[in-house]
Amino acid sequence: MPMKITILCENSVGPLAGTLGEHGFAALLETGNGSLLFDTGQGETLLPNARRMNKNLHEVRTVALSHGHYDHTGGLWPLLRNCGGKEIHAHPDLFLNRYRLKDTGEKLSIGMPYRQEFLEGLGGRFIFNREWREIHPDVFLTGQVPRRNNFEKGESGLFCSTAGDCFADTHPDDQSLVIRTGKGLILLLGCCHAGIINTLEHARERSGTEEIYAVMGGMHLSFCGQGQIDETVKTLRRFAIRKLMGSHCTGFSASARLAREFPGVFHPGQVGFTLEG
Repeated sequence: MPMKITILCENSVGPLAGTLGEHGFAALLETGNGSLLFDTGQGETLLPNARRMNKNLHEVRTVALSHGHYDHTGGLWPLLRNCGGKEIHAHPDLFLNRYRLKDTGEKLSIGMPYRQEFLEGLGGRFIFNREWREIHPDVFLTGQVPRRNNFEKGESGLFCSTAGDCFADTHPDDQSLVIRTGKGLILLLGCCHAGIINTLEHARERSGTEEIYAVMGGMHLSFCGQGQIDETVKTLRRFAIRKLMGSHCTGFSASARLAREFPGVFHPGQVGFTLEG
């Protein structure tokens, strides 16, 4: 199946003049069977960047969300308002109240910025599921990713609340997009709170495909210690991935390390970066 992935929202921009950066992530998947949007960024750059790259988001009928943080879901409002109703695939925890605890003890809201009823009023049709499933021909959402290794510990200082109770947020809703191609699997990551190695192993197991052709998106290495980065690099070698594109929360230091460890394989995934398969 011919396909093309284009990064529409990311922290930094590539060489295409007139595009904008913001802290967040969104990527457009175009196939012979239609287009799918993975995440929506914060909401300031999705539509302007799509217009600059001549991408018609009116033609997108399906949106998949990696998790319920503002920098991946904030673009839903302008998308639905300007481009019509969409089918939105997400985990049931999408609308949890989420916070970052500041040094002062103050809670900074970092969750989904809109209520479900508001988005449904704009034509959003939510499909909630926590399991691995096919949402487009040869395109899958991982659902909840099992946390099996002992070095991908996630980020501390993040919390969520239900019914007045506040507890550490382990991001069980974190999920990634998996595309089956003739070259192997392509993984699109939002933030990969579940860990890139956990996610890769889950994708291979559930898809029945061993070969990983490409990994693209946020790897969440900017928020982890050196030990986790060392183990991640060491374990990544076993997968023999042919293309690594780090975006968003991968972080500058970790990206530099990956570029050094995987020369010719690693590339910064900026706004405008494309991958064809």
